[in-house]
Amino acid sequence: MSNNAADFLTTLQKKAESALAGADGQGVVIQVGSATCEHAAGSMEVLDEFQKLVAASGRSDISFHRTGCTGRCSKEPIVGVFVQGKAPVKYEQVNRDIAHKIFTSHLQNQTPLAQYALDDSLDAGSATPAKDDAVSQKFTEIYGDIEFFKLQKRIAMRNSGVIDPESLDEYVRFGGFKALATCLSKGDPNWVINEVLKSKIRGRGGAGFPTGKKWQIMASQPEKTRYLICNGDEGDPGAFMDRGMLESDPFNVVEGMMVAAYAVGAVKGFYYIRAEYPLAIRRIQNALDLCRANGLLGENVMNSGWSFDLEIRLGAGAFVCGEETALIRSIEGKRGQPKVRPPYPAVKGLWGKPTIINNVETFANITAIINFGGDWFAGVGTESSGGTKVFALAGKVKHTGLVEVPLGIPIKKVVFDIGGGVQGNELKAVQTGGPAGGFIPASQTDTPVDFDPLAKAGSIMGSGGMIVLSDEDCMVDLAKFYLSFTADESCGKCTPCREGTTRMLEILDKITSGNGEPQDIDRLERLAKLCQQASLCALGRAAPNPVLSSIKHFRDEYDEHIVNKKCRAKKCAAMVSYVINEKKCIGCMVCVRKCPAECISGNRKEPHHIDQSKCIKCGQCVEACRLDAIDRV
Repeated sequence: MSNNAADFLTTLQKKAESALAGADGQGVVIQVGSATCEHAAGSMEVLDEFQKLVAASGRSDISFHRTGCTGRCSKEPIVGVFVQGKAPVKYEQVNRDIAHKIFTSHLQNQTPLAQYALDDSLDAGSATPAKDDAVSQKFTEIYGDIEFFKLQKRIAMRNSGVIDPESLDEYVRFGGFKALATCLSKGDPNWVINEVLKSKIRGRGGAGFPTGKKWQIMASQPEKTRYLICNGDEGDPGAFMDRGMLESDPFNVVEGMMVAAYAVGAVKGFYYIRAEYPLAIRRIQNALDLCRANGLLGENVMNSGWSFDLEIRLGAGAFVCGEETALIRSIEGKRGQPKVRPPYPAVKGLWGKPTIINNVETFANITAIINFGGDWFAGVGTESSGGTKVFALAGKVKHTGLVEVPLGIPIKKVVFDIGGGVQGNELKAVQTGGPAGGFIPASQTDTPVDFDPLAKAGSIMGSGGMIVLSDEDCMVDLAKFYLSFTADESCGKCTPCREGTTRMLEILDKITSGNGEPQDIDRLERLAKLCQQASLCALGRAAPNPVLSSIKHFRDEYDEHIVNKKCRAKKCAAMVSYVINEKKCIGCMVCVRKCPAECISGNRKEPHHIDQSKCIKCGQCVEACRLDAIDRV
């Protein structure tokens, strides 16, 4: 392979610099987030307001710049104001009214508004990136002194919140396609695989199999027709890591897939993305179209003589299609159900040919591994796992959103130092790994974020969900919630999963309804272990994790539900009674009108009473009462 790819990249970089030169001359840039979460928070309305204000003012020195999601989701819409020669200012939870104030005070009168600054910071641009943090230098310059980001290390998400996700020129300017050009110029696929092996990156989809080893297996197959698949079928409740990367930095995922395809000799690649992600689909398709139009995809990539193409296939939302053999069947047009392994897909996969499947986050890390070296990436994580992990931090935590942290960081640092601590009462547990993950009690939150320690603690890494739970949460009810999801999403192919999850759910429903018996806990454990040992795929084997871990760490709550018929968190409706506090009730009659069971009686301006024999425990009376006069006991 010649240096044609390197020459091609140089030409592409010059073209990008020329295209962006006009934008650089603008004195003021207003940056607005444009990921799905930002849209839902109202960012497009904010952008519209700014555009109207700029047009009315007649100013020609102000331009607009859209970006993806920074991960600070609970503070959206986020607006950045960049004035040449001054530190950038980021504003949080901006609406039309605040946009008007920002324009008048900051842009017209040069007075930033501290009361609306993101996380009380008006000086994020003064942060100095660490010498070894060149991979995320621009992100650090913009957001580096904001507390939420200080303990994070951005690799997979280094461009999120920085570049326009629909601009190939911006991606190229920030080092885009340098990794692919390097690989093509070297002309040695084995060198690429060796760098990935040295990086110690393990699959970010949940199983944690060494990525380089998987690539090595496929590259050694005698069959030369080989395929590559990006698993974007993100089905865990509350998880949005893959969506964030697809929407915010699509070119990086495309380039990561192309590097992988070159390394393993794939002739065609597929994105498998759930149809519920329309913006992610649109941006990936835009990236593919621009790459083809600019010689980066298709025939003779970067004038190197190597050819490769990608296309999108949509999933219909079946959770089981996150399992690789079920995903393959779905692409083939068959019902998404797992197959017995071996043979593994790297040996016999899509249409019977060797196939590599990695998830979005895995591919998002590949370009950094090539550009900065496998040894550098391995140095970021732990002895057995290199790099970082992206989590969707949610639940009873003050700062929710997407976080990217070095592997090995203790869970409690993520919760307290990045997440800002528990919202409400005390930390009770942290649940990782989505519906198939386990509960890690507060006493064990020193556990490092890594594949093996989490498995030892009775949980899994999963694709990256992290739910923070407080003492207001009922562990029995939560186990039932997650099991109801996995039981509903079971493909039904194997009996242990199909019947085991259903029977466990019936027992949990019995316990939370106040009809539990002491032997029910033993039944749950026996069924859970059977499901773990005999299910066909990893989803069925992991489904009992919430049940087993909740019994192991919170058995006293099960005993309370069964013996005392009480739910200490007051989440199990059958064990909760609604009682009117006569000292607070003024007889306003609002609860009487709201009660669907007509079980509340009393005269106007006199304390009311709830007939417990008729009460259906719906809680509408509590929501309706403005005086907090109805207690849940």
